[in-house]
Order: sequence, then structure tokens, then C-alpha cells
Amino acid sequence: MTANPSNDQYMPVGVVLRRTPGATRWAKWAWRAVAVLPGAGPADWRELRRDGDAVEYHAGTPTLELYRAETEAYLHGITAQQPSVWVVMREVSGEHPFEIVTITASPYEAQDYGDNGEDIVEKIPMPPGLLAWVGDFVARHHVEEEFVKRRRDRAKTGGVQDGIGDPRIETASDVYASPALKRRRLQ
Repeated sequence: MTANPSNDQYMPVGVVLRRTPGATRWAKWAWRAVAVLPGAGPADWRELRRDGDAVEYHAGTPTLELYRAETEAYLHGITAQQPSVWVVMREVSGEHPFEIVTITASPYEAQDYGDNGEDIVEKIPMPPGLLAWVGDFVARHHVEEEFVKRRRDRAKTGGVQDGIGDPRIETASDVYASPALKRRRLQ
């Protein structure tokens, strides 16, 4: 965990991906993000565990960033029935099938990544230590914003109207008239 003068915080978090045999003949492998490792060191697809054809990899260690301006989103995430973090992955060609784009504790940011259609967003339960770290950050920096109902301007509403609508419309029936009918009347 590191902090900077603006009180934002950062922590490296390892992402564990599990590869299992595909369920159909069109997909040789099925991939899922299954766990996170708070405070993990750098890794590049290091194999962690093998059980038959199922293999778990420490695919990468992105940095989880917490910003003071986003505490409402973090609060929403940690007070959910299952507090979670979201891992954003992108398919790539090459030796490994995915690159880890980012990890976030904000459900709002995760939804934005999910909406773009290019990224894969996986929801992973937040380990207790990570939950405590995010919860502490929210407790120190969250300020509840009071709802203020917008009020209308105090404009005069009882005055005389001068020029209602489009001056080219001569009668109320012209509003629904077709342009061809309007041209015939003008000729």
C-alpha cells in the first residue's frame, strides 16, 4: 500500500485465472478469474496449481487505485451482499490469451468497462484484508453529499406572450399540414 499527497492509495493485486477444458467442441478452454492476491509481487502467467486439466495462473499484478473522489462507488461496492473487486481483461493473440487491463473496487467503473464491448469484466469476491483496506479508505475520506432539490427560476410566468412558435406557421391547422399541401396553398 502506498499513499501520495492527495491521499489517494495504491496496492498491487495479483489476479488468478483458471483454465479448464471447454464444454463444447468450439471452445477448447474456458477461462475465469477466480481470485485476487492483495500485495502480490510481479508475475507473468506463473503457474500456481494444476489439478488434471484445470490450471490456475497468477496472470499479472495490476495496481488497485483508490481515489478520494470515488468513495461513493467504493462504499456501494463494499456494502453489497458480496463485496467484490472487478478484473478487466482483454483478449489478445500470442502466447497468453488475455492481458489484464485493470482491477477496480468501483462497480461503476466496472460497468463502464463492461459497456464498451471489447473487454471482459470478471467479478471476484474481495478477500477480508482487501475489504478492510478499502473500508478504511472510505471511512477516512467519504463525505456524504446532501441532496439539494433544484428550484425553478423566479421568472415572470403571467406576462403577455409575443410571438408564439414559428412565425411561418399562419394557422393552427398548418402545424400538421404536409409540405406539399403548404406549397400548393402558396402558389
